[in-house]
Amino acid sequence: MRRLASLLLPALLALSGCAGNAPIATVKSVDLDRFMGDWYVIGYTPTFLDGDAHNAVESYARNPDGSIATTYRFRQGAFDGPLKVYHPTGFVEEGSGDAVWGMRFLWPFKAEYRVVYLADDYSVTIIGRSARDYVWIMARSPQLPEATYQSLVKRATDLGYSEDQIQTMPQRWPEATR
Repeated sequence: MRRLASLLLPALLALSGCAGNAPIATVKSVDLDRFMGDWYVIGYTPTFLDGDAHNAVESYARNPDGSIATTYRFRQGAFDGPLKVYHPTGFVEEGSGDAVWGMRFLWPFKAEYRVVYLADDYSVTIIGRSARDYVWIMARSPQLPEATYQSLVKRATDLGYSEDQIQTMPQRWPEATR
């Protein structure tokens, strides 16, 4: 059953309504080399696969063909819960300034992935979708000052997300990983 659920999520994300919503604005451009690496998920709109996630990290690496190898990993249910790992592939949309990707979990479906905010120093980002159904607030470190996090939540709500959609991701790491 879990296998079936993990296969259906991408299809549902890809098909779940961008219709009726204006495309969500993106940043003008993304330097993909700077964007690659680990991003800690600080706030998010949970899916049925990661609704009880802890210590979620999304990692990106460029493939020789220009696609983006992605690893999404988290602990299910608790900080010491079972490790869950997913490997979608990102495809950068030509002409988007590298700010719009199609994220493929299952062929042939691609879920929309839009870089809607990116700090100048590439320390924090917000990823959204035109359907305003899912959002991810991510940072290069596992914790953010509360004021910074709240300003990012405000940015997301200014883009059309409801504040009560966004949950804080539990993050607790040994000092050595910070």
